[in-house]
Amino acid sequence: YGIDLSVYEQITLMLVLMITSKGIAGVPGVSFVVLLATLGTVGIPIEGLAFIAGIDRILDMGRTVVNVIGNSLAAIVISKWEGQ
Repeated sequence: YGIDLSVYEQITLMLVLMITSKGIAGVPGVSFVVLLATLGTVGIPIEGLAFIAGIDRILDMGRTVVNVIGNSLAAIVISKWEGQ
């Protein structure tokens, strides 16, 4: 799309993505909605998300697996600490 982002806009985009992505891991499929809302704030056209939509489903499956493994390991570690 030929959109040039200044350093300030890139830093702003990074900070906004860091804030808005906090709830992504726990809800399957919500990353696309967050990305849609966030990229709109810096002027990237919504049509550009069609490229991301094609592969986001696969990436979302990977994020979900990592989330489940992390939650399972946390439960195992806590149960070991408590002697159960």
